[in-house]
Amino acid sequence: MVLRLWGKVLILCLGVSVVYINSFSGVFQFDDYKMIVNYARAHSVATWLYYFSHNIRPLLKLSYTLNWVSGAGLFGFHLFNLTIHILNTILIYFISFKFLSRKEYLPFINASFLAALLFGLHPIQTEAITYICGRSVSLMSLFYLGSMLAYITGTEKDKGISIYILSPLLFILAVFTRETAITLPLALLLWDIFNTEETSRLGKAFRRQAVHWMLLVIILVAFLLHLKYEQLFEFSFELRGIKENLLSQFNGLGYLLSRLVAVNSLNIDPDIPVFSAWTPSIIIKAILISSLLILSLITYRTKKWISFGILWLFLQLLPTNSIVPRLDIANERHMYLPAWGIFLIVAIGVEKLRTGYYEQRRLFHACILALLIVMGYFTWARNNIYRSEVALWEDTILRSPNKARCYNNLGFAYALEGRYEKAKEAYMRASDLDPDFRLAKNNLRKVESILEDDE
Repeated sequence: MVLRLWGKVLILCLGVSVVYINSFSGVFQFDDYKMIVNYARAHSVATWLYYFSHNIRPLLKLSYTLNWVSGAGLFGFHLFNLTIHILNTILIYFISFKFLSRKEYLPFINASFLAALLFGLHPIQTEAITYICGRSVSLMSLFYLGSMLAYITGTEKDKGISIYILSPLLFILAVFTRETAITLPLALLLWDIFNTEETSRLGKAFRRQAVHWMLLVIILVAFLLHLKYEQLFEFSFELRGIKENLLSQFNGLGYLLSRLVAVNSLNIDPDIPVFSAWTPSIIIKAILISSLLILSLITYRTKKWISFGILWLFLQLLPTNSIVPRLDIANERHMYLPAWGIFLIVAIGVEKLRTGYYEQRRLFHACILALLIVMGYFTWARNNIYRSEVALWEDTILRSPNKARCYNNLGFAYALEGRYEKAKEAYMRASDLDPDFRLAKNNLRKVESILEDDE
């Protein structure tokens, strides 16, 4: 049993490594310049220490700094990101295995392996791995999932050190990496609700989680007192009102969920409009999303795995896609951790069908293998898009042809390659799409000046 378990871990490691090996050809992109390449604070550990108390996401920034000073260059950044994803895939496997270890799910325990494969190979994960700055999500997930597994195993074996020390410590590290990790106590509560035989035992669960909940209160107070977070909240709520944001998020959630299927239409900068009033499209998406939440309630007693997966999905999307406005309505990397809920549902559903039609198991195995190969292919293909800034932004404007920022970024990419005429065209298009886009206008003036000097 142990050999089979670690044999599957080895397969997971190899599978993820194969489909992401071409990610090493990727270059710095988009926010990588702002957060790493042109960010002096990321270039020495001493500077990071000096600004520690003023920074947000200090552990994330430390990872950038350590990569930068290592001397390994882009290779080191990509190796770090891939290693994190492999570790997360293994953690997903073990947590899925724990979920399915209950007596009622034991016939479907093999679904834990498929859930981990889906997590590791699905193309929607590429933005969190191949895009260097996407590691904010994947690195946070490493500590988040590690905290969960420590809590789960500690509860099973009644080990206080795992429950009250290791799990809370990893929770803190997760928050220091990305503040969206504040959902962890709720995730632990969700786990206990679906893995406790009697609801009356939830009182015991709350006592086990007392340290996590106390830390959550401390963290929330710290956020409120931190100047950077105060400025971020002020900026966020100046972007749009709560109602406007909620309406727009129906559109954003619809987009994110659709990317689980539309694997050939991934986009680093999707053009998702803001809505201030109900429209037929928003009403339909609101009904579909509400139906998922209703389904989670309906299936709570009869098919708990469906209920858990749906609630996990929405819990993880809560910090990024609910009431707090963000500059971007949705980004695909935000599906990195939430997607496990859907992958778990799909994996268990497939395993139930496979065991129900045992005589056709070879056909099922062939179909599953074909699905994984297709996902691996699209992941590989998506990684190739990151091979240059021009390639990424040319691909992006095909999918977001009316978004000024995409043309501005394409112009920047052309300028870096010395293709100033093409850069000028891109900046002009950005200015036409958004006449108030000052950055595009400034970039246009710079490139026009360069072209004049060349004449």
